[in-house]
Amino acid sequence: MKFKYLVLVFSIIIIFILLMTAFMPLLITGHEAVPNPLLIALPLTAFMVLLLICFGLFFILNYRLFSLLEKEDWPALAYYLEQKVFIRGYYSNRNVRLLASAYIVMTDYLSVIKLESKAAIARPSVIDQNVLIFGSARILSGKYNEAEFFFKTRLDRGAVKEKDKEWARWFYSFSQLLNGSFSKVEGEFIKFADSSDDAVITGLSAYFLFFNLAKYSLKPYECTKTAENNRNRILKTLRKRELWKKETKKMSADIHIAIIKKYIDETENWIYAD
Repeated sequence: MKFKYLVLVFSIIIIFILLMTAFMPLLITGHEAVPNPLLIALPLTAFMVLLLICFGLFFILNYRLFSLLEKEDWPALAYYLEQKVFIRGYYSNRNVRLLASAYIVMTDYLSVIKLESKAAIARPSVIDQNVLIFGSARILSGKYNEAEFFFKTRLDRGAVKEKDKEWARWFYSFSQLLNGSFSKVEGEFIKFADSSDDAVITGLSAYFLFFNLAKYSLKPYECTKTAENNRNRILKTLRKRELWKKETKKMSADIHIAIIKKYIDETENWIYAD
């Protein structure tokens, strides 16, 4: 949905609630039962008007940003955010996350590292809030050693947000896998496959165990057995391919998911091969 239509719909909903709030005392109790119905509705009415004004101002102030996101004009979006971040010094979490994401979409990984370096000085907390994005950029650029170090450092000092911890640990192991450290990560992928409550992490881990790690393992049977067991575990929960697609679609807006979409699709084909 276009942003302007979203704003219009939201505004109509607020106005409708506003009118209902103003006239609800009359509708429920009748005019005679309420000496002055406006005194009852006035505080909530004032709040709804204020909310509508604030929402309108928010949209006006961010119209350029919303417009560029809607058009998916990544170079223009990157330039717009560079002015905000580098020139004006607005290192907010949103600005940094969107700018890093725009660079990744444009495959400009050096600019992601440049942004990280500047943000680490101006506002270090935004790096920890976006560990998955900055770590993913290193993977995409083929710097697996750097990605491994990046994830390990932040996991060791507890700098990763709670909701991102499992994915950060998975990407740490994935970096090691891409770097050829098969014996190091075999046990970790077995743990992810066996114990993760996230179907995508379980599926990806099982997929890599089956197609990659089993080839280099001293216990290939354990890898393939674990993979098959957890493939069946997923099939018991997400019985149809459409359910897997629905699960992955929830995460599709996250840039770290987008960079491994190829493997997610291959995992899907493996799970639902029959």
